Amino acid sequence: MNVEPAVEDLLRELAPQVLGVLTRRYGQFEECEDAVQEAVLAAATQWPAEGVPANPRGWLIAVGSRRLIDQVRKDHSRRQREDTATAQALPLHTGAPEDAVPDADDTLILLFLCCHPTLTPASQTALTLRAVGGLTTAEIAHAFLVPEATMAARISRAKKNIKAAGSTFALPAADEREARLAVVLQVLYLIFNEGYTASSGETLHRADLAQEAIRLTRLVRRLLPADTEVAGLLALMLLTDSRRAARTGPSGELIPLAEQDRTRWDARLLAEGTALIGDLMKHASLGPYLLQAAIAATHASAEKAEDTDWHQVHTLYKILERIAPNPMVTLNRAVALAETRGPAAGLELLSTLDEDDRISGHHRLHAVRAHLREKAGDIEGALESYRLAARITTSLAERRHLEARAARLS
Repeated sequence: MNVEPAVEDLLRELAPQVLGVLTRRYGQFEECEDAVQEAVLAAATQWPAEGVPANPRGWLIAVGSRRLIDQVRKDHSRRQREDTATAQALPLHTGAPEDAVPDADDTLILLFLCCHPTLTPASQTALTLRAVGGLTTAEIAHAFLVPEATMAARISRAKKNIKAAGSTFALPAADEREARLAVVLQVLYLIFNEGYTASSGETLHRADLAQEAIRLTRLVRRLLPADTEVAGLLALMLLTDSRRAARTGPSGELIPLAEQDRTRWDARLLAEGTALIGDLMKHASLGPYLLQAAIAATHASAEKAEDTDWHQVHTLYKILERIAPNPMVTLNRAVALAETRGPAAGLELLSTLDEDDRISGHHRLHAVRAHLREKAGDIEGALESYRLAARITTSLAERRHLEARAARLS
């Protein structure tokens, strides 16, 4: 379905607000989410032809309420209950669409609900994109290259699991909030990473997913303006996404950071991300996202790849490795270490990851080892690692890049 960009943006902005209103009113998240999706689809069909109503939020609430109540009545009818019992269970608001609805933005509550710890990361991501991002099941399935039926089943299971867990439509208790927010940020980061470097398929990136992650993170920052990790994640996304246009060549081939034409980096995103980092580093304690954003800002400040302050990059990775140990952080630190102390030092650090099941089978470990072996003059070893990385990756763009590297050395 082709929808005007302005209407699409409005619907994505309003969808979580409307879902919040319906869930507060009726208390049935699973059914309310389905009703909002139907209301959004109706708006996407009608508004471009008939015009956006004067009160689009109220229109969606009214349509969503009618769809929800109609469905509940059908369910009750199948169970041979009286319609009057349904009306008592779900009273139809006959006044203005906004009647008795508090003027509050429930998007943060929705994010906490969609990122419930009982769900898998894949389910958290899918439900967040649908309930908060306003994407249809078909759009989410397309983004992750799975059949629509598979994605629909995943989303349905996620909603049922939330219901089974007895979750209520309220912010988590104060002592749980920080841990739950960390899950929300991780889900947004996963969405962004999938958009920036697609894990499978022919194209290197899926700009719509990356942009949706940025939009949602901006939204969380508006709701939590004092949280430095939210701001750090936003800065990281902005600085990283600023390089998107320079990451691929005319035929869609991958161009590594060191070989990119930096004049093609998005100056607006760079300026916004750099300014955000500058303010945060003066006042904030260092968290994982803020540190990663600082690393991205260090790369962004170099006019040419050879001007990169690798000592600062390595120092920041060491701090990150200490406060948030992760094999991918160690992998990236090995690259920075190789730039400051030579490829042998980087290869030695990489060897510590060979027994780590979290990364030992990941193509990036072998790709980085190939790069460092090539820098060290070990051509045979580099060929072996490039070919192994190419066999393992599920991204066609990355596979072609790795095979081209290997072919150049053959």
